[in-house]
Amino acid sequence: MLSRVEEKGHLRHAVSGRTFIYSAVEAPQSLAIRAVRQIVEKFCAGSVEQLLVGMVTNDLIDAADLRRLAGKVAKARTKKGETK
Repeated sequence: MLSRVEEKGHLRHAVSGRTFIYSAVEAPQSLAIRAVRQIVEKFCAGSVEQLLVGMVTNDLIDAADLRRLAGKVAKARTKKGETK
């Protein structure tokens, strides 16, 4: 199974003695971002807002988390030169 995933380009391996050591080709954060995009498209009709509201409604994110995230979003926008 791992060799099939490697053939698809998602894994690579190194050999240590007689052992194959597999590692991901893509960084974990990149994989997470791609997975979230798929969730938003498939389950939230493309709406990130719908995903976030669902996370708040179902207690996955609390008010303190939202304030911290809003601060990070504002900081990222400032770095990109966005105003809003």
